[in-house]
Amino acid sequence: MVGRRAPGLGGCILATTSTERLTFVSSGTPEADAATAILRNLYGDGGLDHADVVIALGGDGLMLQTLHSVMGRGLPVYGMNFGSVGFLMNEFGNDRLRERLAAARPTKIYPLSMTVRDVAGVEHQALALNEVSLFRSTFQAAKIEIDVDGHVRLDELICDGVLLSTPAGSTAYNLSAHGPILPISAPLLALTPISPFRPRRWRGAILPNTAVVTFRTRESEKRPVSAVADNVEFKNVIEVRVREDRTNEVTLLFDPGHSLEERVLTEQFRY
Repeated sequence: MVGRRAPGLGGCILATTSTERLTFVSSGTPEADAATAILRNLYGDGGLDHADVVIALGGDGLMLQTLHSVMGRGLPVYGMNFGSVGFLMNEFGNDRLRERLAAARPTKIYPLSMTVRDVAGVEHQALALNEVSLFRSTFQAAKIEIDVDGHVRLDELICDGVLLSTPAGSTAYNLSAHGPILPISAPLLALTPISPFRPRRWRGAILPNTAVVTFRTRESEKRPVSAVADNVEFKNVIEVRVREDRTNEVTLLFDPGHSLEERVLTEQFRY
């Protein structure tokens, strides 16, 4: 879903009396940087510490980085697409920005909390807004045990990897791995294998968002595995515990008629 860019970056804007303080972040491409400079000139930039809303200009990757950076601050993020897909973004437009923000619809997303124990016995933690993934690190297939709420549900998954996805992330890597699309407000998580070899016919599971999922690697020296929470990676893991974290949340803003709920629903009817 590639957002179209509005023509004329340097067009005039309507006067506004809103006092909402904005800050802008760019993906760093020449086009996004140029648009960011114009918007800062038009609306000012109070910086992240003094902003009421963050405007992100780029693609879905920048949006994820921005959401991680504002987690715990309570700042909503409004994205404008200058990327390839822009599933989490709105279309670009440099006029009536404050009016668009006033009319925007909020969507709250809760991250997954990942706790990793590596072969040295060291624990690491990270948060994921899209998914937590485990990947084989060499040519050897991974062997992974899957435990849900203290019960082993799969003794041994032989695979390239496995992931646990939030509803927001279900249309990202999860969908590419043939996992189910989850409605954005559904209290569910998607557990999806990546290139499974055995059991060959297992296609994953849909779990309640209260589930605690524990992955344990087998033959870890021969078959090393990495764990990734969005873009944070830990290598040589032997146990990965994942649960939804309701103590953290982020808020995305979408133009009316282009909500994330609507985009997820539309994606289910694509062929």
